[in-house]
Parts: sequence; structure tokens; C-alpha cells
Amino acid sequence: MEEYTKRPVGRPGKKPLIKYKSFHYSAASWKKARRIIVKIEHHPGEFFPRIGYIVTNLKWDNRRVVKFYNKRGTCEQWIKEGKYALTWTRLSCQKFMENEVRLKLFIMAYNLGNIFRSLVLPEEIASWSLRTIQLKLIKIGGRLIKHARYYYMLLAEVSIKERIWRSIMRNISQLCPAPG
Repeated sequence: MEEYTKRPVGRPGKKPLIKYKSFHYSAASWKKARRIIVKIEHHPGEFFPRIGYIVTNLKWDNRRVVKFYNKRGTCEQWIKEGKYALTWTRLSCQKFMENEVRLKLFIMAYNLGNIFRSLVLPEEIASWSLRTIQLKLIKIGGRLIKHARYYYMLLAEVSIKERIWRSIMRNISQLCPAPG
């Protein structure tokens, strides 16, 4: 069964030809043949097509199966990001309940990081991973200097630009206006 569709990918105005193909295959180590779905993308200006394979037992049409697995891959990337940025797989407590509480705290930190990323970060850095946000915004060296009427924060040179920092602070103040 073949399906054809045209979708815009890459440069605007240039649409690739996308072809879906399905067949059954049995590797030597498999007890029975399994359904294989192939997604073939022919992009204008590229010599070779982009080919992806999915082994599945789903009975849906090819396009729907590919869409389902793409969403699943996105979810797995979020899990990977949480494991890397927050090390939420390191549950070193002795008892199950303590580890459960620790995991819930990690999940809350992950959600707060995503809220921060979506509501506070300016457009140019809104796609940063949680790990990058940690390294460039949270775990940075700095010094707070107090003068008679003002506080100055001196940050390490490897930090972000002042313009981006001001934008973040402005976005935070718009979320939580000062009382009075």
C-alpha cells in the first residue's frame, strides 16, 4: 500500500515529495514477519532521498503510524532532557517513599523549568534546553555589590548578554508586578 503527500519542509516554497510504503519482513532472529513502514522524502535540490523505517504491529494507515511514532519520539526527548538536566534517575534514598518524594521534586523542577522557558525567555533563546538554561542562567558566577541606594550584579563574562538578561527580568516583572 502506497500513500503520497506533499508537505512543506525546509525552505519555503520548496515542497518535498513524501511517499509511504508498507511491507512485511522477517529477520533471522524473529519468530514471525513484522510490518515495516518506510517513509521516503524527496527534497528538491538533494541527490539522495531521506528514508526512515518503523517496525510496528499497529494496523493503522502508514501516515498515521509515522505521526504517532514521531510524537512518541518527542516525548522521549523530553524524558531524556529531564534525565540529563536534573539527573532524576539518581534516586539514592534507602526507602521507596523517600525516592518517590525525590522524584516528584525533580518533576516539579522540570515543570518549573519549562514554565520559565515558555513564559520568561525571549524568543532568541526560547529553544534552549534545560541544561543550557542551567549552565548559562542559574549556575553562573557573579558578585552582588551594594551601594547606598542601588544593588549591582556583576556576572561572569561567559554569561549571557546584558540585553537578554534585561529582557528576562522585564518578562519576570510583567508576570509578577510589584505590590502597591
